[in-house]
Amino acid sequence: MKYEVDEIMQYMQEEDVKFIRLAFCDVFGKRKNISVMPDELPRAFRHGIAFDASAIAGFGNETRSDLFLRPEPETLTSLPWRPEHGRVVRMVSGITRPDGSPFELDPRYILKRAMERAKEMGYGFFFGAEQEFYLFRLDENGLPTKVPCDAAGYMDIAPADRGENVRRDVCLTLEQMGVRPESSHHEEGPGQNEIDFRYADALTAADQAIIFQTVVETVAHLGGYHADFSAKPLDNAPGNGFHINMSVQPAENDAVFESIIAGILDKVPAMTLFLNPTESSYRRLGQQKAPGYVSWSRENRSQLIRIPAAVGEYRRMELRSPDPSANPYIAFALMIHAALDGIAEGTALPAAADLNLFTADEETLSRYRKLPQSLDEARQAASDSAFIRAHLPAAVIDAYCAGN
Repeated sequence: MKYEVDEIMQYMQEEDVKFIRLAFCDVFGKRKNISVMPDELPRAFRHGIAFDASAIAGFGNETRSDLFLRPEPETLTSLPWRPEHGRVVRMVSGITRPDGSPFELDPRYILKRAMERAKEMGYGFFFGAEQEFYLFRLDENGLPTKVPCDAAGYMDIAPADRGENVRRDVCLTLEQMGVRPESSHHEEGPGQNEIDFRYADALTAADQAIIFQTVVETVAHLGGYHADFSAKPLDNAPGNGFHINMSVQPAENDAVFESIIAGILDKVPAMTLFLNPTESSYRRLGQQKAPGYVSWSRENRSQLIRIPAAVGEYRRMELRSPDPSANPYIAFALMIHAALDGIAEGTALPAAADLNLFTADEETLSRYRKLPQSLDEARQAASDSAFIRAHLPAAVIDAYCAGN
């Protein structure tokens, strides 16, 4: 909902709000916040709340360490799991330098710039996120184990599916926060779950992907479990995917849609570091329905890009290589830029790979480019890419190439 500053101040009084979390994330997508009291909000809106950027991964060193958080009123939402009296709310915040100019390493600002480029070219991009996660038991000290909460499989039901109540509470909590879950189910791995969102504009979808992990981890902990979003929590079970559905408006032009897919296929090896930023990511790729080759097809889940069987407003492409350790702001920004480059350059779409790449022979597979096979390969592909240098600040690239 769109709020004005005076409406927010009135809301603070009427709803007995005592703490406001000013939320942001570092370049790797790690969630951060500062809590302020309601009396500090006018200052936050006018001048921002200062913090030490040198303590945030990828934001720089001590020489220019003063940055400011400026809350964005339209992102106001309550945290339903906190007490009703002395309520806690959250606002996503932009990051600025002391003079008020945007901080160029702010992942949210990076995405905003990509959206502005798309608007200048006459396009709007929309995203729907599908994040998978495992639920593990806690030990007698309340610490996470690697023992799954159940041994259920794909779309199994209770009582075999013991994540049912967690998924239900997550969806209800998200709904209270103004986020629209679309569906939820047990995934293939033991204790593995998935909750999908209805599509939204790029910035809203990225904000939702960030808050989703917070809600899942909080609800799981309250239910006696640990939620694990890492790319490969168990060696002998499927990894966690962050399948990203992307659509474009206007959508009536088939040639544009094909150029978008071609643009992403062309740039995806260079983008992989930012879609799969951990060592664990490369134990997932190429295994158990996670793609390992640069390919596309319709409906085919063995491909990097799948075109689901949908029409009208639901027509979209699904990128299947990312995992939940990716920063959604940077991932969405790079996908938009790659799509726009595909449109601008008229990139030709290669032939569809209408076969199962997980069972294909070596001769067949040799016809397709591989995604980077390791974190080091991905770092090299990113550092060598003119596309990446054109659309991400050098300090962000350096942070990813140096490791986190």
